Amino acid sequence: MDVMPLLLLVAGSAGIAAVARRTPVPAPLLLVAVGLAVSSVPGVPDYTLDPHVVLPLLLPPLLHTAATDSSYLDLRAQLRPVALLSVGYVLFATFVVGWALYMLVADLPLTAALVFGAVVAPPDAVAATAVARRVGLPSRITTILQGESLLNDATAITAYRVALAAAVGEGATWAGGIGEFLLAAVGGVVAGLVLMAPIHWVRTHVKEALFQNTLSLLTPFVAYAVAEQVHASGVLAVVVVALYLGHRAWEVDFATRLQEEAVWKMVAFVLESAVFALIGLQLPVVLRGLGEYEGALAAWYAVAVFLVVVAARFVWVYPATFLPRLLSARIREREASPTWRGPFVIAWAGMRGVVSLAIAFSIPLTLHDGEEPFPHRNLILFLTFTTVIGTLVVQGLTLPPLIRLLKFPGRDVQAETLAEANAQAQASRAAERRLDELLTDERNALPAPLADRLRIVLERRRNAVWERLGQANPVTGESVDDTYRRLSREMISTEREVFVKLRDARYIDDEMLRTLLRRLDLEEAAAFRETA
Repeated sequence: MDVMPLLLLVAGSAGIAAVARRTPVPAPLLLVAVGLAVSSVPGVPDYTLDPHVVLPLLLPPLLHTAATDSSYLDLRAQLRPVALLSVGYVLFATFVVGWALYMLVADLPLTAALVFGAVVAPPDAVAATAVARRVGLPSRITTILQGESLLNDATAITAYRVALAAAVGEGATWAGGIGEFLLAAVGGVVAGLVLMAPIHWVRTHVKEALFQNTLSLLTPFVAYAVAEQVHASGVLAVVVVALYLGHRAWEVDFATRLQEEAVWKMVAFVLESAVFALIGLQLPVVLRGLGEYEGALAAWYAVAVFLVVVAARFVWVYPATFLPRLLSARIREREASPTWRGPFVIAWAGMRGVVSLAIAFSIPLTLHDGEEPFPHRNLILFLTFTTVIGTLVVQGLTLPPLIRLLKFPGRDVQAETLAEANAQAQASRAAERRLDELLTDERNALPAPLADRLRIVLERRRNAVWERLGQANPVTGESVDDTYRRLSREMISTEREVFVKLRDARYIDDEMLRTLLRRLDLEEAAAFRETA
């Protein structure tokens, strides 16, 4: 096996993503653009997407990171709009886009057109979260988009399987399709519910951080594989487990949390970068075998399908936002009246991604008899590619200026800092009372300087947030936090240099140096977190 193409993909995409952080262009868009450019360079390896790799090996960890970073409570509060988008919209888009392609392309069977509709129906989890983080959407809209992108793949994959069974002649029926959908949905949730408690129990009872992180990396793959083994939705199983683990992460040992955060940030960065680069690199593959659809006709189909995909989302989002309020007095009483701007952004943030491409590449070459080719398979691959590229480029590039134009209210940093300060003050007072209780026990006797040091740490933590509201230093322009962090780092850096000199002088060995440096690293991390 030649590993060089894989190394080039990972290293190149990571480098481009790092460069993108210094530009106003979101990393996903730059990666797709570079992938498109590189795909036409002679000698570039063939990076054809393999659905047997993308769906079971790339999708679970990406869903896991997105779900653990999400809020279970926020998602529960927005359950209705999330469900309407992740289930209702995906099924609506499957039929609307499929019917539109059926009307556009002569001799295309309706079942094959519905296969395409299911392929391009789900907005991408990676694209949605990446753009939402970059543009700073209001928290409610971000929660809805994240929730939709976590769950819609399960609906789309199930709809695709039902449509594909009908297209290849396996005798699919409406009753069978509904049954398969229910099995996938209920089975995926049940699989997640069954797995989440035992996995969390192991995480809270095993204190070895390396083992915990190994378990953490395996968890999304295990959840996906177990659910798929019983023909349920692996996507839903991964999301259910990840939401539960993220909600209960505070119960896990601190060393595990520190390592886990670093590990998953690295994994998400590498996978997200590679995924968007792979999208652009698919151009040579999808252009092969277009035959009679090359040129102007293929371009017309691509533009028409893109417009239908974009329009269908608007057609669904606005009624799904306002009709429930018109029909339910309870909703009107509980929820503030939405404006037109929020639904507009949700409708426009419908970028498609690698999941659509992976599903498209899984379309079989032939029908059920094994002889007749799948109708217009190459055209479906091409239109999937152009739809993904079109939504990423057009909607992804215009979404940030659109949000600025609509003038959404920004975050109230002052109010957030006050809430944080009050929360920290309550926690510190409780910790101080607990410290006084512990010190009354003779088994916890400490010299006065050490007891005072514990109280100073509490006081520093309590005051750090309040100091963020204070005035900046008139000389340097730094806040008190910034000055504290800078001085702390200078002191730690000086200690670090002394330790290295002592190692070089052979006064201490490398093993002791690593122990001392790790202690300083933890102190520096603690100092940063106190003021971050």
